[in-house]
Amino acid sequence: MQRRLRALIIKELLAVLRDPRGRMILIVPPILQLFVFAYAATLEVKNVDIALLDRDRGAWSQELVRRIEGTPFFRAILPVDAPEALRDAIDRQQVLAAVQIGPGFSRDIAAGRPADVQVILDGRRSNASQLTGNYVSQIVGGMALDAASPDGVADRPDAAVPRFWFNPALDTQWFMVPNLIAVIAVLIGLTVTGLTIARERELGTFDQLLVSPLRVHEILLGKTIPSLLIGLGHCSVYLLAALVWFGLPLRGSLGMFYAGVFFYLLALIGVGLFISALSATQQQAILGSFLFTVPATLTSGFATPIENMPGWLQPVTTINPLRYFITMVRGVFLKGLPLDEMLRNTLPLALIALVTLGAAAWMFRRRME
Repeated sequence: MQRRLRALIIKELLAVLRDPRGRMILIVPPILQLFVFAYAATLEVKNVDIALLDRDRGAWSQELVRRIEGTPFFRAILPVDAPEALRDAIDRQQVLAAVQIGPGFSRDIAAGRPADVQVILDGRRSNASQLTGNYVSQIVGGMALDAASPDGVADRPDAAVPRFWFNPALDTQWFMVPNLIAVIAVLIGLTVTGLTIARERELGTFDQLLVSPLRVHEILLGKTIPSLLIGLGHCSVYLLAALVWFGLPLRGSLGMFYAGVFFYLLALIGVGLFISALSATQQQAILGSFLFTVPATLTSGFATPIENMPGWLQPVTTINPLRYFITMVRGVFLKGLPLDEMLRNTLPLALIALVTLGAAAWMFRRRME
């Protein structure tokens, strides 16, 4: 059995790595995706263009304009002279936000009364508009506090001082890179395993497997181990890139990271083998992998918290392996994942791997019959 299994593993590795084009696709795109997405996918809102209508022209309105101009979040301010111009700038998407300062703004600020400031936001970009509105509100609120003090600079004893654990600088890459490791591993795991049996059918070598002395479990092991080794190699490269290039901390155990990767890849390999056994061509296998990848990414908590999803959808996420691995890889890098939380996320992954590998074995045996 060991000789047969070793020969099948070597055959699978050669089939994947011997072809120069296949080798290039397997190595270069995942690395490029990690670097490109880590810089392109950001939750920060910067370089915002806003339109501004100052109907007051007083001292405090000019101070507000200077503070807005000095904010690093805003790139350019488009001065307008009529409310219709504000509406037109928003409609044409020339600006993300429009600020209108009322005619009695300086007088109200000096008297300590609520001042008239209108902020119009482009709801077509809801998240960026919401953050931009918060920026403007903080600027106006800070200036109002300064104006209320006798010397023009307020002494603000904040009642609550926010402290950000695990990511003190709120670096988006610290949040994004662990997520990308999990998502790109899905693409690699499904691509390698999803095409293996379908490729055998297209090349006509699947019938040779059927008449060989290999048993079903040996064939599945021979298909699983090469994919597992390739996935571990990719995750090791991602780990080095996260530590060396992006400067992420590794507050957890390296052993916990690889334990999570091992069970996560097993779950993905089971899904990939099931899709491959079900598909007659490689094109069908690619479409099946895509059909799994997109919903798994959207329901994993990658971009939006699972708690914010509809109540009927949250139980569905419990069968998503990506959900558990994202929690684990974030915890290993940023938090220092404790053992009990590690087990709480590893056990569902192990169960999912058992179910998916069992389903793949059943489907493979059925197709053989």
